[in-house]
Amino acid sequence: LETYELSYDAFRYSMIGFYSLKHEGKLGNKNLLSVIDFTKSSSKKRFYTIDLDQKLVRFYTYVSHGKNTGEDMAKQFSNTLYSNQSSLGFYVTAETYIGSKGYSLKLDGADKGYNDNMRKRAVVMHEAEYVSETWINTYGRLGRSQGCPALPKGLSKEVIDVIKDGTAIFAYYQDETYLKTSTYLNVDSLMQNLEEQSSEQISLEASVR
Repeated sequence: LETYELSYDAFRYSMIGFYSLKHEGKLGNKNLLSVIDFTKSSSKKRFYTIDLDQKLVRFYTYVSHGKNTGEDMAKQFSNTLYSNQSSLGFYVTAETYIGSKGYSLKLDGADKGYNDNMRKRAVVMHEAEYVSETWINTYGRLGRSQGCPALPKGLSKEVIDVIKDGTAIFAYYQDETYLKTSTYLNVDSLMQNLEEQSSEQISLEASVR
């Protein structure tokens, strides 16, 4: 992951959340984890999809942030309707549809208070011409959305088809309040749950034998 300039902190937090969501039964069977590293400039590739079974990076590309989240760098985030800002935290991918932005992917925000209004805000994943190296070369940054994580044309559909239907996306930023209060980043709670699950599994195997 160092090759792709994904920080250890971003990866560590994303894995804690992945296993927390998995434990709650909120994810499907595909062991895929996507990360949006909002600490990086929009002119840098900052969208990652990691195949946890194969231990490889499936996608590494550009992704937009909301126009009121910042210019080149993301700085402000919101869960509020009409804020035109990106949301922090863990999203779960849902169904696809064809709308005004073309082939798109609906997203459900899992973090209450941080992104659980994504459906109401119509924050979805879609393609955009302003997410391109041509745009970066012209304007010095990506174009911005109304809060949607837009991907490059020509790649967006492939990404959507791979990650749709119940995979995790983690929108990371060094927001201390979020990192300390997210339900899905509580390591002690996660470890306790995993230990209990392991004990139950051992008991089940013993009873079967």
